[in-house]
Parts: sequence; C-alpha cells; structure tokens
Amino acid sequence: MKTLLFLLLGSALACHAAEPIRILIIDGFGNHDWQRTTRLIRGVLEPEKIFTTEVSTAPSRTDGPGYATWNPDFSRCDVVIQTCNDINHNGTLWPDKVRANFENFVSRGGGVFVFHSGNNAFPDWPAYNRMIGLGWRNKNFGTAIRIQADETMERIPDGEGNSTGHGARTDRVIHRLGDHPIHAGLPRVWKTPLIEVYTYARGPAENLEILSWAEEPKTGERWPIEWTVNYGEGRVYSGTFGHVWKDEADPVDLRCAGFQTVLVRALHWLAKRDVPATVPADFPTVDTTSLRALKE
Repeated sequence: MKTLLFLLLGSALACHAAEPIRILIIDGFGNHDWQRTTRLIRGVLEPEKIFTTEVSTAPSRTDGPGYATWNPDFSRCDVVIQTCNDINHNGTLWPDKVRANFENFVSRGGGVFVFHSGNNAFPDWPAYNRMIGLGWRNKNFGTAIRIQADETMERIPDGEGNSTGHGARTDRVIHRLGDHPIHAGLPRVWKTPLIEVYTYARGPAENLEILSWAEEPKTGERWPIEWTVNYGEGRVYSGTFGHVWKDEADPVDLRCAGFQTVLVRALHWLAKRDVPATVPADFPTVDTTSLRALKE
C-alpha cells in the first residue's frame, strides 16, 4: 500500500513538473521598441520548453478602436510580463475592468515580471504602484532606496533627493544581496552590458526585497537593479535589465547571458515552481560580459 502511495505521489509530482509555465506578454505602447522587445522575449523563452507564450496588445488610446473591448484573460496564464509604458501616451491607463482583473489576478497568487520600461508606467494607478514597489517617479512621489557601503538599505523620504533618473548606459557589475531563490548558486558579482542604473526610483516600497545593486557611473552611489514585492498572495519582480531602444542595432542588454538566466529563473519563481539550480557555462564573470545570439 505504501509503495503504491509513493508511486502515485511521484507520478503526480512528475506531471506537475511537466506542466508548462504559461506566460502572457502585455505590450502595446511605450517609449522603447516594444514590438521588438516582445519578439526578443519570446525568442529567449520559447527554446525553454517549459514556457508557453501568448501576447495581448493593449490599445494605446482611450478613444481608439478596441479600447473598450480589450480584456485579456488572466486565468489563462501563470505569469504576466508587463512591458507597457505610458510616458509618451499622456497617461493611458488600461480599462477599468482590465485593471480590476489584473489586481485580482496578482492578489490571488499570480506572478508579474515588470520588464524594463514597464517600471516607468501608470503613476496614477495606486495598486500598480504597490505592486512594483519602486518606479520612475518624481521626487515627491514616495520613498527611494539607496544601498549603503555595508549593504544596508537607506530609505530616502519623498521630497528629499531627486526624481528618478539615470546616467549613460554602461557596463556595470551586478552585486547580489542575500540568497534569494532566483539567484541561488549564481556568482555574488557579475558584469552586464549597457544597463541603466536608476537613481531615486520611488514608490510605496512596501513588502519589498532588494535582490541586487550596481554603482551609478558618475557618483559611485549604489542603487537597486532588481527587487521583488509580495502583493497579496502574488509575487512581482522588477528590474532595469532588458533595454531595447528604438533603432538599436544590437540590444546587448537583452543578449546578456546573465540577464537571460535571471529571466528564466524569475519566471519559475513567479509561477511558484522550483527554480532551476544549474549555472550556465557562459554565465558572465566580474570582469567580462557574456553575450548570446538573439532569435527574433
């Protein structure tokens, strides 16, 4: 009887492990090349047989065709990759029903990967601000977090310091903090190419864990690169990796073997699956970046 029970349990666990992680990419507008970003994300994920990907393109204008009827089905996915950025669209929010459904999806256990410029989006959406924890906001918006020399967190109140910004994109050394499952087994430090180091990212900064930091090139100050937020029963990951500018010939930030590894691991963690433990042979070192070919 015990043998049969173990066999049945093992079979059930094997079936669960084989279930695909369903990814929904939401794009549609932004000040980066969002169409190419979607193609490149899919090019990274689809060779990983564990993922299935669908795309839902949000209308960019509230008075445009399809705005009133656009309504992605969040029940069909485990993780949403959110790339929309309304900076150039006069604060275009998703329709009320979509926002409500998205909030319910996350609070009830769904995962969200806030992909690069998605962190800049929707300052007038309170729940979204709580989900992302820190975002591209003005100096009076909320708390900023700076990393001290001993790797403790300095919380900077609203009104102090500056609005969110970044200097030139440069190769930066990523410094892990703690031992989050997304980073388990990875080097403590590694170099990534042409990343933006956001200074004074601001927000509610609640239920937040900083995963890594890098030095701002001019000042040498240490600012967060990756962080996670618990929102209800759900999980949210944000980071500044993944920049794809319009007409950028070679988006090396997204080609980084380090970031691609983190992307795959983060999606497992957001879906509440076991995070892959292997470290790729081409993972970057503290001295050298490592670039992979991109499939589009």
